[in-house]
Amino acid sequence: MTSPALPDLAPVINSLPSLSAVVLDLLQSLGHEEVGNTLLAQKISQDQALSARTLKLANSSFYGSNFRSKTVHEAVAVLGSKTIRRLATASALIDGLQGGGRSGFDVTSLWRHSIATALCAAELAQATDGPSDIAYVAGLLHDVGRLALATHLPTEYQQAMAYRAQHDCSVLQAERQVLGTDHSAVGEALAQHWKLPEELQQAVACHHAVRAGNKGLLPIIVLAADAMAHALDLAQDPGEAVPPIPAMVWSTLALDDAALQRVMRKVLQQFEAASSVLDS
Repeated sequence: MTSPALPDLAPVINSLPSLSAVVLDLLQSLGHEEVGNTLLAQKISQDQALSARTLKLANSSFYGSNFRSKTVHEAVAVLGSKTIRRLATASALIDGLQGGGRSGFDVTSLWRHSIATALCAAELAQATDGPSDIAYVAGLLHDVGRLALATHLPTEYQQAMAYRAQHDCSVLQAERQVLGTDHSAVGEALAQHWKLPEELQQAVACHHAVRAGNKGLLPIIVLAADAMAHALDLAQDPGEAVPPIPAMVWSTLALDDAALQRVMRKVLQQFEAASSVLDS
């Protein structure tokens, strides 16, 4: 098969919904813990879907509280700002890109992998004294390009996944062969379109290969987290393969085997609860 010419991504990106102003504002405030609960509650109350999910999460058995939140302000007090930002990201993915399932793409499998990657990224960040809230969001968003392609180029993406199965190759190789691009490039374009913080853009763009000259830790964390999530096989994808991790990633993280085992144990302990409370 001859590789097609690199497609113009603009029509795909421009056809995607914009993030709500509330979700974008919350994502842009990542790392700024000075935003108080009152202001957070006011922002969330402007987004009906996010408000509903905030109340649902605060009142879920995951938090084991006998107190039932009746208002968004009470729910924010229960959840805290880090969880709110994580929930905002999940809400954006759930509401903004729901067409993938209709195209025959396995959205559930990708959602489970995204949750696992988010948890791995947060735990790796904590183990390396990095920002775990930003790492979680980056992990959750890292494969957003796959959802975009499956939603807005469903026939072509089905062909790419058929090529992957036939040739037993990676998702990236199949995408490049059939589509002339890959989900990392589409994810980066989408993150730019959404005007996400630069470090999130880089983490989405570089979760398979860190670019030369990159000085940030977040893309390295997300690359390692993606591979670890594949190794844990929580997505239950029969075609799943663990991508190779460059030696420089491990040397940069400087975590020994015991630390990595602790990370994976924590992820396994949290996974089902995280999946259920963030599910639509």
